[in-house]
Amino acid sequence: MTVSRVLRGAPKVSAEKRARVQAEAKRLNYQPDPHLARMMQVVRGKKETRVRAVIAVIREYVPQDGLLSPSYQYVPIEQIRHRAQAHGYAVEEFLLGKDGLTPKKLQKILHARGIEGVIVSPQSMQLPCSKLDYSPFASVTFGNAMQQPALHMCAGNMTLGIQTAAEQLTVRGYKRIGVAVTKWIVNRSQFGYSGGLFHWQQSLLKEDCVPLLLFPSNDISRGYEAFAKWMREHQPDALITFDTHVPAWLKRLGLRVPEDIGFVVHDWTPKMAGFAGIYQRRDHLAAAAVDLVVTQLSQHEHGVPEVPRQIMIPPQWVEGPSVRS
Repeated sequence: MTVSRVLRGAPKVSAEKRARVQAEAKRLNYQPDPHLARMMQVVRGKKETRVRAVIAVIREYVPQDGLLSPSYQYVPIEQIRHRAQAHGYAVEEFLLGKDGLTPKKLQKILHARGIEGVIVSPQSMQLPCSKLDYSPFASVTFGNAMQQPALHMCAGNMTLGIQTAAEQLTVRGYKRIGVAVTKWIVNRSQFGYSGGLFHWQQSLLKEDCVPLLLFPSNDISRGYEAFAKWMREHQPDALITFDTHVPAWLKRLGLRVPEDIGFVVHDWTPKMAGFAGIYQRRDHLAAAAVDLVVTQLSQHEHGVPEVPRQIMIPPQWVEGPSVRS
């Protein structure tokens, strides 16, 4: 029973026993059998179903929207696959819009392969993923880019992220904190960036409030003129923004980081060790999404939910040389 509890992730097991069981399972290369688990659900519920132990990750390939550049970070397939394997599921990735893959074609492919679980990762403004019929699937989406149909969702809590970054910058003596992102980023976060900044500024003097800059295009490389004008008008002494293009623009404006201006990456990843940032913990986002899909499958839940569940992962502040100590 103890082994069963550990393998199911049940909480009432001591840390020592949990570690022993997990170590032995790893040594034996144990993997749960999703077919058996689902079969037992069917036996208990006296239902018949066709089982395919694969979770589909649906992404979008729409280059003209400017959202496929290194400026934008997405939940890596490796992190999704790692969590899925722990449940005994494989992961297949599909790119809507690439090589002629339409929503209609993808629907047929998923049906032919018996795939019932899908994770949707919107990466465009046109949202071809919204054209799928989700009635056969247990599904979840990342972020709030696709509002209809309204699926279960996992996202980073960027209201908390902006507030945490602002607190850290204030402790270091920064007063005029500016946020510069794109409208798509703000919408995807359910207005977490703008809302977090607005809430933070309620306690500031009016002269210390820097208005939010929304870049005029998703292609950040086209934003220099708007950025330079905003910098001259409002003169922030700290920035929360993209790691691409903006550091070079600051040099072009004659500003040194961190001597003249603090610099914080709004979506930090481990490859950005040269910057301080807000880490959105995508490994936990991946785990939450996979767990939500697997739970739906085990309960035979399919289709667009009447009340979508929303899991918010708290971000983490990451120290870096781009701000004062």
